Amino acid sequence: MHPFHLNRIENPEFNPAFANKKSMDGKVILEIEDLSLSFGGVTALNGISTRLIQGEIFAIIGPNGAGKTCILNCISRFYNPQRGRILYKGEDITGVPTHTIAKRGIARTFQNIELFKGMTVLDNIKLGRHTFLKSGIFSDMLYYGRTIREELELRKEIEEKIIDLLEIEAIRKQVVGTLPYGLQKRVELARALAMRPEVLLLDEPMAGMNLEETEDMARFVINVNSMWGVSIILVEHDMGVVMDISDRVCVLEFGRKIAEGRPREIQENPEVVSAYLGDDEITYSRL
Repeated sequence: MHPFHLNRIENPEFNPAFANKKSMDGKVILEIEDLSLSFGGVTALNGISTRLIQGEIFAIIGPNGAGKTCILNCISRFYNPQRGRILYKGEDITGVPTHTIAKRGIARTFQNIELFKGMTVLDNIKLGRHTFLKSGIFSDMLYYGRTIREELELRKEIEEKIIDLLEIEAIRKQVVGTLPYGLQKRVELARALAMRPEVLLLDEPMAGMNLEETEDMARFVINVNSMWGVSIILVEHDMGVVMDISDRVCVLEFGRKIAEGRPREIQENPEVVSAYLGDDEITYSRL
């Protein structure tokens, strides 16, 4: 078995924010009950039940094809499960329209970067918030009154909070398509944060990054969680990141849940080690 980096998240000396975490008996903000999803004769999810506790970083891990992204797609309503339900703040959202999910407080990033490559960084980030603006069509067309006020308030919020947090001030006017991969990943995270989410779904945010970029992204995720109080579901293959920053970890294999618990419990679970953590092809701690 490969060695792991010790969990900073379990030691306040390494991560002071841990002292302010909600207990594992805290309020459940999102709950998945008996979720099943199939494509033709292929079962992607088989009776998955789990929960996200308010204020935590909850990681979902497993080999490729285990069903991790399928869970995120069901939550964000890109997929319709054949069985089960998803509760957000106690309300069943399993059948709500996809376009209403962001307004309810759930935002996400994607495995493959989904940005407008011909637009600037600032304009891409602003798009994350435009669906919430309340100005009318006439003020929008003439660009006056409420439209100007909302635009200025939005820009101030983005520049003073999000751009500062993610350290992308120097590139805010650059065209996204000209940026390196790692910076495009930050821009996508920034756009999701512009939606002011209560729950943030991160689908492999460190994939394809080098060591320095990975460390930066892990730090940003921790700050979003601890400073802004955003509850996070993290799908990630880098076990060093997962074990360092997560409060709890859920392990999938072939669409079924085989384990769930604290990072240290997952590391020591024989079934997890056999199914996933002992695989030589998996990326281990680079932090």
